[in-house]
Amino acid sequence: MLMTSNEPVGGGDLAEGEAAALYRLMTWLSPAFPVGGFSYSSGIEWAVEAGDVIDTTTLADWLDAMLGDGSGFCDATFLVHAYRATESGETAALNEIAELASAFVPSRERQLETTSQGRAFIDISRAAWDADGLDATVAACGAPLVYPVAVGVVAAMHAVPLAPTLHAFLHALVSNWISAASRLIPLGQTDSQRVLVRLEAAVAATANRALNATLDDLGSATFRADLASLRHETQYTRLFRS
Repeated sequence: MLMTSNEPVGGGDLAEGEAAALYRLMTWLSPAFPVGGFSYSSGIEWAVEAGDVIDTTTLADWLDAMLGDGSGFCDATFLVHAYRATESGETAALNEIAELASAFVPSRERQLETTSQGRAFIDISRAAWDADGLDATVAACGAPLVYPVAVGVVAAMHAVPLAPTLHAFLHALVSNWISAASRLIPLGQTDSQRVLVRLEAAVAATANRALNATLDDLGSATFRADLASLRHETQYTRLFRS
């Protein structure tokens, strides 16, 4: 039975806008949101076959590097700048960010991964969570919107605050990596959660860095992970598309 009350909202309860923002973030960045994230491993499949990732310790180390020194930090920075450009209506700047983000991807399969997810995120958001001006903003970008840019644009159009958007995005990114690894190593559900716990501080640190980063701060030092995404293309048997 639905319980109602005329009592005032308590100080610990979410305001209407905060509740709406949380609801949308939980929906957009849930594994159930159909952007096809389960199809991609970001090169982890090759890392498992090569013996670089074999258990929870090596997986946590690999993902920590990807997060702080590789694609995790770069994607987070692109999300931040796409959000701010969208929020301020700077379509020319947004177009430049979209082009740079698309060019920054190190391999063909990673390009497929991020552009496919970005396109799906925009299409589903437009169909189910449309916002005034979204079509015009997307049309103003000549380059395809890769996934982090797409998330930044949609979150800004819905006035969902940047910081929680960024933390939720990185949590979803790490969770998808762990999900892929759990099917490849394989890992049990509890071990997967242990890896997620180990990466909590790294997610927070990466988000804080990205919030204060300029586009000149972009860079990657995860050469082995980049090679993994390149070599995955020629792997004899594959479960994932990247």
